[in-house]
Amino acid sequence: MPASDDPKVPADPPPHEKRRHHRTGVTLLVEYEDAHELVADYTDNLSSGGTFIATARALGVDTAVRLALSFPGLLEPVGIDGVVRWVRDGDEAGVGIEFLAGEGRTRLAEVIDRIRAGDPRTVSRLVRVLVVEDNPHVASFLGDGLAGSIKRDADVTFNVRIATNGKDALALLSSEPFDVLIIDVYLPVIDGAYVIDKVRTTLGLTQLPIIAVSAGGPSAREAALAAGASIFLDKPMRLRHVIETVRQLMKL
Repeated sequence: MPASDDPKVPADPPPHEKRRHHRTGVTLLVEYEDAHELVADYTDNLSSGGTFIATARALGVDTAVRLALSFPGLLEPVGIDGVVRWVRDGDEAGVGIEFLAGEGRTRLAEVIDRIRAGDPRTVSRLVRVLVVEDNPHVASFLGDGLAGSIKRDADVTFNVRIATNGKDALALLSSEPFDVLIIDVYLPVIDGAYVIDKVRTTLGLTQLPIIAVSAGGPSAREAALAAGASIFLDKPMRLRHVIETVRQLMKL
């Protein structure tokens, strides 16, 4: 379970101040891949009162730690307090954390129950999107825009992967599940229309919503729709229009 340091954690007080101030401790953000991974870790480790955290941060035994547990779609991270009880160095460096009894452990148990029940007030709908775009500015516009849309639409979280050519797109579509494909018609290596056709035929993803995009005008539209795209959007696009189109196609 990897962790990252929270940049907003205040530094420890200087030695001459430690007698007058309670030790602040360290906050680590622990990001799980999805809800299933957090629930599984809770079942195997967290519910028993502790866990191992992979981190390169040098933490000593008895260091106070605050863990912020999260995953894509969790509307608010779950905080739980603990203490470092042992340290592991080397290639798999990390620390063993013992959780402190209190509100954090109680709330974690409550959140796990709500996650298992699919409570929409706790977990938003996770939509896996593959964006295939060779223009890095457009790819960033779509990827960052979709990922950040949870600030406006808390009921849906977009988990975005990016491919820059048709060959890589087909490889990803063959190996990973996606809920939506957004693809440029004109791509290097393998063009978008060919990818769409293979998605519908060879891969058999007949129900996958496919949004084809291009600045190529009528000829690009005709090629994309003939290959099997669900809808075609002309470039330049408005992010809000892209999000609304995704929601309509998925009936969100």
